[in-house]
Amino acid sequence: MQEEVENRTLTLVVSGSKFTGRLFKSAITKYLAHRKEKKLQKQKSRDTPVIPHGKQTVKQLIGQNQGVSNIEITDPSIKEFEKIARKYGVDYAVKKDRSSSPPKYLIFFKGRDADALTAAFTEYTGKKVRKAEKSERPSVLAKLSQFKELVKHAVVDRNKRRELER
Repeated sequence: MQEEVENRTLTLVVSGSKFTGRLFKSAITKYLAHRKEKKLQKQKSRDTPVIPHGKQTVKQLIGQNQGVSNIEITDPSIKEFEKIARKYGVDYAVKKDRSSSPPKYLIFFKGRDADALTAAFTEYTGKKVRKAEKSERPSVLAKLSQFKELVKHAVVDRNKRRELER
């Protein structure tokens, strides 16, 4: 922490015994040169274009000149795919095609991201299959209510029988 503070602060050290106008002038010029250099570095960093990563528009994706491919998804729960794509670091763009009655989603991605995208799709489809299997199974509460009904309607013989054993 202390080292970080020391690096960020600019200390102007001037010996107090021989403090003259000439020494003060040279210290100020050094300070101004330092500030000018920092300003130029900041301006250079702003001039370089920032390459977007993750979800972006189709125009931005095409503008990176890396070749674009697409895959079609008809499933409306596209948010789950987006979470997985972020996990794998895929640059992609989602476009909704409203021409068909259930809307289709076109996912555009860079050509170099094909391997990462196939891994993301296998995980996405695996999640979908597991979710479908879970929906087919009846819930534990539903099973419990069925067993409660069976117990209520079961005929219970409550008459006590005494048999004498001799």
